[in-house]
Amino acid sequence: MSYLISVNRLKSRLENNQDNTVLVDVRFQLGDPQAGRKAYLEEHIPGAVYMDLEKDLSGKKEKHGGSHPLPDIDMLAAKISNIGIDHDTTVVVYDKENDMFAARFWWLLHYMGHKKVYVLEGGYDCWKKEGNETTSEIPQLQKKHFFPSVREDEKVNIETVKQKLTNENTIVIDSRAKERYLGKTEPMYAKAGHIPGAKNFFWKELIKDNQTWKKGEELAEHFKSLPKNKEIIVSCGSGVSACPNILALKSAGYSNVKLYPGSFSDWISYEENPVETKDE
Repeated sequence: MSYLISVNRLKSRLENNQDNTVLVDVRFQLGDPQAGRKAYLEEHIPGAVYMDLEKDLSGKKEKHGGSHPLPDIDMLAAKISNIGIDHDTTVVVYDKENDMFAARFWWLLHYMGHKKVYVLEGGYDCWKKEGNETTSEIPQLQKKHFFPSVREDEKVNIETVKQKLTNENTIVIDSRAKERYLGKTEPMYAKAGHIPGAKNFFWKELIKDNQTWKKGEELAEHFKSLPKNKEIIVSCGSGVSACPNILALKSAGYSNVKLYPGSFSDWISYEENPVETKDE
């Protein structure tokens, strides 16, 4: 199953069935948290509403739990209800390009039980590059009622990760760049390296040079070292860039895939936890 939608398919859908489609713009920059909202206010796909990684799609940062903990689910359900989403709504989320923030929103709705959520392939830049209309108008959407049906088995906490690290039926993967995985560079956290035993699958390697995602045989080849009969726990720095890997794994037919929301930033918040810097 694909969780992606092309610009052409989205354009056709909007022309024929706009009333049952909600577009969500989640453009964001980690180094400039206001940049995404500013870009949205300047121009966006007509009908799109904005949701912010830190204000809407993450909870309050604490000592433990990671840099982008999951938001309160009831509060998020109320927010998406207010922008016109219920379980019958088709939701299309987009980023600037094929960035990780769209996949974060996709995962959150998937986790809350929504079955019709798609990431726009190529993102806003692709939409605009192909000559499609943009606007600065803020839409007025009709409020609906979204009642979450949370899939608790789609995530794990740090205690479960510790228990599963030596379980031969579980594989933990780290979605960050190789240099951060190996601890050669660390721009964000006090410690560098990765959770011991984690395998490196940099999420950006899912995107091809032509700005399309790997699919079909290419995706199968990409994940060929991961047996489909094993549990896959996906991590990153703070539970955001893990989400493109989850989307891709599920698209490739992996059914037992779980997010560790706190990821490396949660792991190192416990001083006693070891960190590895060798390739696994």
